Amino acid sequence: MSEFNLGRRRIMQIAGAGMLMPSLAPAVIASVKDRPKLTDGVQSGDLQGDRAIIWSRSDRPARMVVEWDTRSMFTNPRRLVSPLADARTDFTARVDLSGLPLNQAIFYRVTFEDARTGVASEPWFGHLRSAPSQRRDIRFVWSGDTVGQGFGINPDIGGMRIYEAMRLRLPDFFIHSGDTIYADGPVPAQLTTEGGRIWRNITTEAKSKVAETLDEYRGNYRYNLLDENLRRFNAEVPQIWQWDDHEVVNNWSPSKQLDERYMVKDIQTLVGRARQAWLEYAPMRRQSADGGGRIYRKLSYGPLLDVFVLDMRSYRGPNDDNLGGEKPFLGREQLDWLKRELKDSQAQWKVVAADMPIGLGVPDGEVSPGVARWEAIANGDPGPAQGRELEIAELLAYLRKHRVRNHVWLTADVHYCAAHHYHPDRAAFQDFEPFWEFVAGPLNAGSFGPNVLDKTFGPEVVFQKAPPTQNASPFAGFQFFGEVQIDGQTTEMSVILRDLDGVAVFERKLQPA
Repeated sequence: MSEFNLGRRRIMQIAGAGMLMPSLAPAVIASVKDRPKLTDGVQSGDLQGDRAIIWSRSDRPARMVVEWDTRSMFTNPRRLVSPLADARTDFTARVDLSGLPLNQAIFYRVTFEDARTGVASEPWFGHLRSAPSQRRDIRFVWSGDTVGQGFGINPDIGGMRIYEAMRLRLPDFFIHSGDTIYADGPVPAQLTTEGGRIWRNITTEAKSKVAETLDEYRGNYRYNLLDENLRRFNAEVPQIWQWDDHEVVNNWSPSKQLDERYMVKDIQTLVGRARQAWLEYAPMRRQSADGGGRIYRKLSYGPLLDVFVLDMRSYRGPNDDNLGGEKPFLGREQLDWLKRELKDSQAQWKVVAADMPIGLGVPDGEVSPGVARWEAIANGDPGPAQGRELEIAELLAYLRKHRVRNHVWLTADVHYCAAHHYHPDRAAFQDFEPFWEFVAGPLNAGSFGPNVLDKTFGPEVVFQKAPPTQNASPFAGFQFFGEVQIDGQTTEMSVILRDLDGVAVFERKLQPA
């Protein structure tokens, strides 16, 4: 067992399942009720070189104190203090650790110091493995779609157990491929599922209706963080977040018409509130672009891996029939960025983290009777690229021209798992080199699928696993996450699709070009 895994086991033995450890002496002696509390655990994220983000939340105005060390006993801790966390950020805070030794186990503990009294909270502990500087084995997981279709935290089955299955894989990090919440999906006290079986939920006021106010959006994240599996996972596995539609409302685009559940009828008002809440709760390094709200970014993870995190939601045009001339999806600025960054990448493997699949048709009602409206890239026409497909055609042709190889696409969104191989010999548009796309999800939501493949880019279903009925509950077992392993010696990539219990249902080994 590696030194890092031994460290993980040691801190778990010390800290216990909740990652809470016996209190160190507070800065000021005070009764428990007078001390700040960490309400939602800790998270780390956006590993990049010698840096990592640490996130947490207090129950009152306070400053977050993060101490980190390469030893779990904290014999030589380094200390950082966040700006004041108060109601303006829903009491969330983050610090950007820097100067981390590369390829090391990093242990951290978080406390909050009351802004008025200086009284310190109990600590909460977490750990991560810093990014490598040289070739080594890498393992990470990805999935999406958390607490959808009314399936919330069910205490009868131990909560969101798939997060525990992912944690037990000891990944270096996790890519959340979008739908981190379902702001448009209230969580009732119970649902009737297959065969009349009752699904029982923990409920909160924020999840009793669709989110419209900023605090209701925030409350969706607070709801998810009630789950012990998720809090334990967050404390041990660094995150890479992206968003999709349910962080705001189902299938939103600039033309979205809100239904009768919404008092607020302006989609851009909801988008602004939802984005603020997402940025507050995501363990993401804030960027200066787009007024501090840009989500797409590149994260380098040593010489074997670069991760390109896309935003397929913020820059799209209206959902429509998706035919005819070019229609924005990634948007010109993001598309040019992606082409440039992929071309300049020196990593062996280039993972494109996409919040929606390329070739799967994702319908969004009708534009007019008999004319389908489309939510994603595909438009149901197997012929030459049209509409949003033109951006993908431009990207793929560019990658072929500049001999950018070993790009693999990972996504979620459609609530089943699949492996798709794209090849020009099967395609209407042929100016590209073959590549793979892998789909995983949902994490704790209804299961759907399978969707129909659009043949424009020549996809083939190599594997798929979907429920026999639509909107199957998590009871049915069709919950999936993906795992990627990169061999540090051979540089071979293995992609495994796993079920609710972590059992592999499909594996494909990819050789680097």
